[in-house]
Amino acid sequence: MKNVTDPFLFLGFWPSAGSFGLNTDILATNPINLSVVLGVLIFFGKGVLSDLLDNRKQRILKTIRNSEELRGGALEQLEKARDRLRKIEMEADQFRVNGYSEIEREKLNLINSTYKTLEQLENYKNETFHFEQQRAINQVRQRVFQQALQGALGTLNSCLNNELHLRTINTNIGMFGTMKEITG
Repeated sequence: MKNVTDPFLFLGFWPSAGSFGLNTDILATNPINLSVVLGVLIFFGKGVLSDLLDNRKQRILKTIRNSEELRGGALEQLEKARDRLRKIEMEADQFRVNGYSEIEREKLNLINSTYKTLEQLENYKNETFHFEQQRAINQVRQRVFQQALQGALGTLNSCLNNELHLRTINTNIGMFGTMKEITG
């Protein structure tokens, strides 16, 4: 039985195996490297690539089937929508005919209610004006009365001196006494 490491040890006896170097001849190395890489890719990648393409093909077919189903559903919905549109247009025509007369009635009702509201506002304005006018007149009367009263008191106080004041009091007391004797 052979040892598993024998082939690797055999490499050590090769004369060129002891040294490494770069082969700078591009024309000699690139075609060899490319052919090796392409061969490996074709050998190992052929199954993977065909699986990927099959999967992609199945997804595309499935998408096409779904699209066709959706298209069929959309066409049905479109027909239903067109039928509903026709019905709605007929109803709209009826509403339009009936609606014009209803709009006119509502317009007249709105105009009448607006006129009534304006009348009420005018009445409120007039009442407020009369109330404010009476209040202003009463305030003016009160001020005139206060000023007249203050003027009369000022005149009386300036005209009356003590002697005149005592004479007026005595005269009034005498008049009260005479009235008491007459009534008494």
